[in-house]
Amino acid sequence: MLQINNLYTIAEDDHNKHILNGLNLNINPGEIHVIMGPNGSGKSTLANTILNNKRYIKTEGNIIFDGDDITNLSTDKIAKKGIFMSFQTPIEIPGITVAHYMKSLKESMTGEKANIYKLSKEVEENMAKLNMDKSYNSREFNAGFSGGEKKKMEMLQLLMINPKLAILDETDSGLDVDAIKTVKEGIKAYKNDTNALLIITHSMKILDGLDVDKVHVLIDGKIVDEGDITLAEKIDKEGYKEYNHED
Repeated sequence: MLQINNLYTIAEDDHNKHILNGLNLNINPGEIHVIMGPNGSGKSTLANTILNNKRYIKTEGNIIFDGDDITNLSTDKIAKKGIFMSFQTPIEIPGITVAHYMKSLKESMTGEKANIYKLSKEVEENMAKLNMDKSYNSREFNAGFSGGEKKKMEMLQLLMINPKLAILDETDSGLDVDAIKTVKEGIKAYKNDTNALLIITHSMKILDGLDVDKVHVLIDGKIVDEGDITLAEKIDKEGYKEYNHED
């Protein structure tokens, strides 16, 4: 589903240093992949580069998704092809209710006018999966939400869009045990044999109970080790000293 070949990336404001250094990654339908690495290793840069965030410039390599080269495709077109990315710090949109946002989201993805009754039912069904009260529909999007509530809203968007590939960039960051449990419930509700998931994380908490296919260790912009869930467990206990990194 996703094939990244020899990818090199620099930051828009610093052309002197590559953040990604010849990165290769392959993800198949039905798989859950995990990226782990110390701070500054390029994890979030990888996620943003896949979605072609203009703050990051690709100097070499390409990205293939579902058989199409999306290396230089605009972010909105990449999203419409079926790639979703959560934010470490979700934005607030005062003045726009959750219900209105979900309507705009659905219509943007489908290109068709939403049936309000069916949409409301779908939103409420997905809210129930995330243990969210339907009263959220009338609240302003993320305005005044706690960190956990914002992450729940990210998972609600994931379930509403139902993308082919979901990239969760440290969705578990700063969450308490109950919020992490809700995020995992969202992942389980989303995941099936035809879609795929790329989880960027620092800890094992979000991975417990998930059927992870492969763990990748990212150091200085390059994948230096791969393995199964036992690799994540080892890093959770010992850190990155084995790779000459203290973080």
